[in-house]
Amino acid sequence: MYAHDKSGAHWAALPPDDQVEAASTSLRMLADPTRMRMLWLLSGDEYDVASLAAAVAIARPAVSQHLAKLRLSGLVGQRREGRRILYRARGGHVRRLLAEVMNAADHHLHGIPDHD
Repeated sequence: MYAHDKSGAHWAALPPDDQVEAASTSLRMLADPTRMRMLWLLSGDEYDVASLAAAVAIARPAVSQHLAKLRLSGLVGQRREGRRILYRARGGHVRRLLAEVMNAADHHLHGIPDHD
């Protein structure tokens, strides 16, 4: 079921507690502007720590710490390619979540009316 479902039945029962906790953790990870920028880039391509640090203009140790949090929350996955570890957003659901958050921000900033 999707958020645009207007039947109301889907929204009548609360989701399980563990699902609410996991969703809250994911949203807390997105609450940091640097992590949001990193996740945006990782939604489009794979990056290693050095190239991601250059892209978001912060130090590699800080990128590593942010990536560890994003991995623990299930938003980012990794794979090894030789000696490098490459990071990428974990699936379309992460990209859609980020796109929805950015769309909501754009609507807020530019006064685009809701169509609910």
